[in-house]
Amino acid sequence: MNAVRLKSTAGRAFARALLPSLLLGLSTTALSAQTTRYLALVDGGKHAGHQIVNVADDGTTTVDYIFKDNGRGPELKETYTLGKDGTYQTYAVQGTSTFGAKVDESFKREGAQASWKSLADSGQIKLDGAGLYSPLGGTPAGVSVMINALNQRSDGKLPLLPVGTLSMSKLAQAQVNRDGKTQTVELVALSGQGFSPSFAWVTTGANPRLFAFIFPGYLQLIEEGWQGNAAALEAQQKTAEGKLLVDLRKQLGHSFAGTTLLRDVRVFDSEHAKLGAATDVVIADGKIVSVGKAGKDVKAARVVDGGGKVLMPGLFDMHGHVSRWDGGLNIAAGVTTVRDMGNDNATLQQMIAEGEDGTLILPRVVPAGFIEGESQYSARNGFVIKNLDEARKAVDWYSDHGYPQIKIYNSFPKDVLRDTVAYAHGKGMRVSGHVPAFLRAQDVADQGFDEIQHINQLMLNFFVDDKTDTRTLQRFYLVADKTADLDFDSKPVQDFIATLAKKQIAIDPTLATFEFLHQRNGELSPIVAGIEGHLPPDVQRLRRSAEMDIPDDATAARYNKSYDKMVEFVGRAYKAGVPLLAGTDEVPGFTLQHELALYVRAGLTPSQALQVATWNAAKVARVSDDRGSVTPGKRSDLILIDGDPTTDIGDIRKVSLVLRGDTAFYPNELYQALGVKAFAAPAKVTAAK
Repeated sequence: MNAVRLKSTAGRAFARALLPSLLLGLSTTALSAQTTRYLALVDGGKHAGHQIVNVADDGTTTVDYIFKDNGRGPELKETYTLGKDGTYQTYAVQGTSTFGAKVDESFKREGAQASWKSLADSGQIKLDGAGLYSPLGGTPAGVSVMINALNQRSDGKLPLLPVGTLSMSKLAQAQVNRDGKTQTVELVALSGQGFSPSFAWVTTGANPRLFAFIFPGYLQLIEEGWQGNAAALEAQQKTAEGKLLVDLRKQLGHSFAGTTLLRDVRVFDSEHAKLGAATDVVIADGKIVSVGKAGKDVKAARVVDGGGKVLMPGLFDMHGHVSRWDGGLNIAAGVTTVRDMGNDNATLQQMIAEGEDGTLILPRVVPAGFIEGESQYSARNGFVIKNLDEARKAVDWYSDHGYPQIKIYNSFPKDVLRDTVAYAHGKGMRVSGHVPAFLRAQDVADQGFDEIQHINQLMLNFFVDDKTDTRTLQRFYLVADKTADLDFDSKPVQDFIATLAKKQIAIDPTLATFEFLHQRNGELSPIVAGIEGHLPPDVQRLRRSAEMDIPDDATAARYNKSYDKMVEFVGRAYKAGVPLLAGTDEVPGFTLQHELALYVRAGLTPSQALQVATWNAAKVARVSDDRGSVTPGKRSDLILIDGDPTTDIGDIRKVSLVLRGDTAFYPNELYQALGVKAFAAPAKVTAAK
């Protein structure tokens, strides 16, 4: 993975969405001999790492970067020099990524010739003028390089290597203070890579540098000594980002107020996993009015020409970690509801409100309350507790705020687990989560869990004992190494599956996410394999970077076999009657589509996979009364597909229209704004005569 695996519970989704636009040339500018120190803070000020940038007298810059959260994180050392145009003359970074993969990358420019080499790719190019190399494994410090190189460009655009063009806009200013000193910093948006802009606070003056990088609700990386200003900067950044997102929503959201007739559509019956014959569907003011052939007396404000396309309920992503910039990718993929499985509570409450009042492009959100235990490995989201009293108070808060379930995490104290589960059940809440350290999945099943997250948490059941600390990277490497030899027909495995089925304990395997267990450097991530031509070139390159340390072919073969067996396990569990939920915990949209394809590979029919992501999901999320099927009286959260995903699950990508209540979105427009080539032409909509 790239350098900054940030969000503890949403690291995969966040990093994949953000890093293509953040990690562009990450280091600092060589100005004069100086050392700048940064603190990495999470959970309102807890120290989680540092960045030390040293510029020597000769202009050589070195960066020491470390970030640790949730038992994992990158450790990197960079060295570079700059040319007269402010771009890299030489660049090198070594270390380890968040999940332990080796990082070893270099770049050099000699005259008009530039060349680079990483563990994922290599190449050379002849340059005519400036060009800033974009490392796969850099650190956040390189914002300084970017802004100074951009400042030397008269047109405000900076070519990137190997691909892309960087631009910058200034969004806001702030006065920061410490020890009687005051300085002005600016919030900038950097655009041109990835799916969305990245944001940074930078100093002003002739040679600006990175002052703070803030991911609202989670990380604050800020110059040491100035951390008292972080909260105010975060609040101002959220306001500035919000203005951009509001404008995007106004541009891309289309009002379908009044009555709309969807003519000649084949409705997917999600309850029975069957596709019906062509018919009509009438919606009005965000609700489904009727399903059946409409007479000539229907007075509609507009008509959607279905042309035999498939009309489905909107998809559910049952394992997301919502951010304000996720909405476009989710909605474009037909995801109209996301179950958030862990977030900063205040930030999530704000996003839910913004989505529901139509301010932002967001799916509907069903929240799960995140509860972690205090330890050196803690994930800093939701509530971090030490005892049963604190656990009960956390449950109370989530219950009072309408959360239908809680999610237990890795460091949760096992001695209060049973009582916490019972307390949540007493309030009518579901209980799900990771398996806390020093326990097995069988233990949490016995103690009342209604659901278990992630395929690795399920497989660890057969590989750990009461001394195995699964808060470390062992929770990934044990599964990658040992699942290959696990006999699924053995009594322990069969008994475990039988327990899940008998107790109706749902599994949320996030199989697509765990493709990283066997992906090697240079190989395209299976999540986007086959559709890479639709993605921005820099994202394609990023997706060839490995996350696990796979040192040789024998290890790769073993990890591949283990992954294949994980897919098989999910199919066996489903056929045995274990409830299955489709979630991502990765880059939005594309990952859910791949997850459904993996279910088909596991033995489900395409229709069964679609049922998992609609009808079944709505029941578990406790919202089946108003969504999850194309039924009169329910919300018109619907998607129109230019293909038949009940015969070819790959057609689920061909969404031509998305309805979220009385607002319509055209995926081709959303994808264009995100730098993605559309998968289907927009649906034909005409105003009624």
